Amino acid sequence: MSKRIAGPEIERLIQLLAKVPGLGPRSARRAALHLIKKKEALLRPLSSAMADAVEHVRICSNCGNIDTLDPCTICTDPRRDDGTLIVVEDVGDLWALERAGAMNARFHVLGGTLSPLDGIGPDQLNIRQLVERVAQGGIREVILAVNATVEGQTTAHYITDQLSDFELKATRLAHGVPVGGELDYLDEGTLSAALKSRTEF
Repeated sequence: MSKRIAGPEIERLIQLLAKVPGLGPRSARRAALHLIKKKEALLRPLSSAMADAVEHVRICSNCGNIDTLDPCTICTDPRRDDGTLIVVEDVGDLWALERAGAMNARFHVLGGTLSPLDGIGPDQLNIRQLVERVAQGGIREVILAVNATVEGQTTAHYITDQLSDFELKATRLAHGVPVGGELDYLDEGTLSAALKSRTEF
């Protein structure tokens, strides 16, 4: 049994911080100490920002994005291409693609991937909502921007089957050599995918 080294309020802060992905118990203690040392500059504004987030942040009922508006800013943006829908696993993936600024399309967040071992089936994801969006018409292409994992590819194949009755193009992100990558440092799976996805010069 470990000794308590701080008051219950500090212990609770450390325990909650330790639940944040990427922060273990030791990192959570360091973060808590830093926040407490910078109470006025960091801890108080962080507390206020978190209270605002709890009060105002919503999940978009249309695409699954996180925003203070429902429908979200992306769904209400009239400059977006309504005919292209990018399907992603999580909101973090949506944000990454937006930062890249490669396409001005609409999005759909699945909320994860199919994983029978973890009890995650189609009903636990936003797949039915995706099919309903496509059924409304107007979508020419669905881009399956899921991770190149077994679960991601299984999910992509399942979605492709669900959309097979609609007249649209289902595509996926290219897999292979990253920009600036050196072949000698890449794993065999990446090299194999790059060769299969080769394009003309």
